[in-house]
Amino acid sequence: MPATSDSTPAAPSGRRLSLPPDWFLIVLGSVIGLVTALGAVAFKRVLDHVTEYTSAVDAQMPMWFLPLLPMAGALVSGYLVGRFASEARGHGVPEVIQAVHRRGGKIRRRVAAIKAVTSILTIGSGGSAGAEGPIVQIGAAVGSGAAQTLKISREHVTTLLGCGAAAGIASVFNAPLAGVLFVMEIILRDFSLKTFTPIMIASVMSAATTQAILGRNEALFAVSKELARYQFTFSELPSYVVLGLLCAVVAVAFIRMLYAAEDVFAKARMPMLLKPVLGAFLLGIVGIGYLGVAHAQGRTEAHVPNFFYNGYSTIETLLEPLTYDKDVVERTPHEPAYVEPQPGDLEVNPGGPAQANPLMEGEVLETGMLMLLLLMACKMVGTSLTLGSGGSGGVFAPSLFLGATAGAAFGKALGIVGLLPEGGSPASYALVGMAAVVAGTTHAPITAILILFELTTDYKVILPIMIAAVLSTLGAQFLLRDSIYSLKLRRTGLLLGTAADLTILRKMTARQITPVPHVAVRPSDPLDKLFTLSDVYKIVDFVVVDSDDKYVGLVTGQDLRTALIEREAIPYLLVAELVRQDLPTIDADETLDSVLKKFSETDVTSLALVERGVDGLGVAPKGLITRGRLMQRYQDALSK
Repeated sequence: MPATSDSTPAAPSGRRLSLPPDWFLIVLGSVIGLVTALGAVAFKRVLDHVTEYTSAVDAQMPMWFLPLLPMAGALVSGYLVGRFASEARGHGVPEVIQAVHRRGGKIRRRVAAIKAVTSILTIGSGGSAGAEGPIVQIGAAVGSGAAQTLKISREHVTTLLGCGAAAGIASVFNAPLAGVLFVMEIILRDFSLKTFTPIMIASVMSAATTQAILGRNEALFAVSKELARYQFTFSELPSYVVLGLLCAVVAVAFIRMLYAAEDVFAKARMPMLLKPVLGAFLLGIVGIGYLGVAHAQGRTEAHVPNFFYNGYSTIETLLEPLTYDKDVVERTPHEPAYVEPQPGDLEVNPGGPAQANPLMEGEVLETGMLMLLLLMACKMVGTSLTLGSGGSGGVFAPSLFLGATAGAAFGKALGIVGLLPEGGSPASYALVGMAAVVAGTTHAPITAILILFELTTDYKVILPIMIAAVLSTLGAQFLLRDSIYSLKLRRTGLLLGTAADLTILRKMTARQITPVPHVAVRPSDPLDKLFTLSDVYKIVDFVVVDSDDKYVGLVTGQDLRTALIEREAIPYLLVAELVRQDLPTIDADETLDSVLKKFSETDVTSLALVERGVDGLGVAPKGLITRGRLMQRYQDALSK
């Protein structure tokens, strides 16, 4: 009988079952997705309850008390931001991008909690902002915190940060694909497979967890059956082309107004704590003005401006075609939240109850073209005041709001001039306008298209959405080269290069380059000493330090060659007369994309690598980083 071993095929040599590289990122991505989903659901529920309560209070209060709640929320929010985490100020996404490019993806752990509380206070008290920016920053802080706690290598920190950010978007918008693309296109600018896999896992896990908790799987802005019957026709193409270009103008106006407000508040001579309070007060004044116009037209039941809070209720209403069969849609205090169908209206739910009205208590929405344009302008001003003054909230929801009002007003205008197709509705233009303004503000048309598809799950309008989103992006880039996110980064001195270069360079720091040992000299040393040292050590660049060995500047080889032109003067010159103090230094934790930028702005071959003191008052030189060693490190990374 033959031996068993002889009848068993031998396993091919060199082929063993093994875990994929970086398998732990997939596991951590799943956990981060789960944790972020739990946090996002809790954040959203608290925000919804606070918003419901404060809007009900506003509905019962006299119009003149409108600024009080936003001011109270801004006061507490401003204190928390100033006291515990200044990174929580603003709309969140630029701060996350800045953490990726300047701090290797490191975000302080406290940011998640402070951002959540301050955003609830800002938005829940009536501030004109959205929840997506805070959710992105909260999720990013969760991912970054996990990486720091587990001491994950630096090259993977940004991936885990991206896992948290994508999970946040997937949870709050029930849009896992959009979450992934938003992070990879806007935040990380990295489309590599090893980055995509854990981020996708985190996003799916987050969406699934959220659906399990809430017990439903539905779009944030579910399209009604009436709008679902819409069919795009070729004759409407010119209308959507014009809408896309108009939305580009709206997007650029919003970006410019937001940062103009930020500049005004930055220059205001007042305590930082009170700037958000002033912004909230001015927001309330704008709200009073808007309600005054509504009351002048006989809409005395209006108590809550539609542009307060995140504006989702107004967006939902604008996406309902039956809305435009009336001049006004209202929900007054203590009345059922219904929009009663009028005779001749197409029934959305035959045999069922009247359609639910998503408006908050005390809200009144006028659907005339001029009132929609006024509402759009007020939202633009209100969001600029809220965020420009230092409030905490996002710009994505305001962008959706601006797009919905702009699109609806455009649709009403088409109806007035007789160009609205038979059976058409301004609601379809509101939907397309949402995607167009988001694309115009973010300069990310693919993300905008996908987000709007997942927010509505309506594929029938995907063609006009694609047309308008692409044209809006092109128009916005023509008018303003920066997006709403990159402009803030540019203002802080951070310029983003190509995605491929940044993917490699931003994941490495100056610590990963072996510095050239430096030779230190004093400002009081005679210049001819440098020529002697140059012959001994075969170097041409010298670090100048003070009596405490703190960095002062550099004397470069070019400076020495210039001095040789006047040889007879060299014995009488001191190092202090040639030292260059205008050259930037390199921190050990600085990413290499930033180092490359510094070299591109100077005419030297070496820059000093320094370590900052605990007191922040001085830096100690640790060596020299040369252009050659920087490019060699980059080449080594490319070859891997």
